[in-house]
Amino acid sequence: MILFIKNISIEGPETLGDFFAEKGFLSQTVDLSLGEKLPSSLNEIEAVVCLGGPMNVYEEDKYPFLKEEDLFIKKALKEKIPFLGICLGSQLLAKASGAKVTRAPVEEIGFSYVTLTEEGKEDPLFDGIKSPLWVYQWHGDTFGVPKKGSLLASSAGCPHQAIKIGENAHGLQFHVEITDKNIQEWAQNYFDQNELALKDKTQEIREDYARKKEIFNENAQSMYNNFLKIIQRKVPC
Repeated sequence: MILFIKNISIEGPETLGDFFAEKGFLSQTVDLSLGEKLPSSLNEIEAVVCLGGPMNVYEEDKYPFLKEEDLFIKKALKEKIPFLGICLGSQLLAKASGAKVTRAPVEEIGFSYVTLTEEGKEDPLFDGIKSPLWVYQWHGDTFGVPKKGSLLASSAGCPHQAIKIGENAHGLQFHVEITDKNIQEWAQNYFDQNELALKDKTQEIREDYARKKEIFNENAQSMYNNFLKIIQRKVPC
């Protein structure tokens, strides 16, 4: 079973969830923002996918579920469960592994390129994916690279874009799972709709997606297949 952890209702597994459903996997989605609880046991869980959200990892007083989530991720790492963190999920992975999460050099919103490092080019998660990689960004924070981790991808604006912990835990600062619906929904919820410039930004993002939707989704599917191979290998950390 694949466990999807949601930190806010509007940020779900999207095309990644569709991928695992098509492969015949059972899944469980826990929405922490609705007060749903994480499972007490990892015995039936084949992989954990921790998704995005607008909160910061250090806002535990405002979002108490972040404390439980941190402990759960540490448990998953200890039990060597394949893990994929996306955006906030990647920051939570870094924090659980001992790295700091701070404000990013620049806030990134919209489509941009990230470049794989030499380690990233050799990593199984990015097998068959050409660098630079066209991705979707929506974040103001960034993670440090844990002492026992490695940096897999970078960008000019935000040097830390993807990390790996051990052999089967990965964190992506960027999104690959989104659709046009997400672009519109996030803009409606996260942008001030009274600001004309932000309406223009939304239109720009949607046009970027329309132009490069095919290669964007091809890269996403390649990454999903690679993550599936990592799950099936069950490589210990």
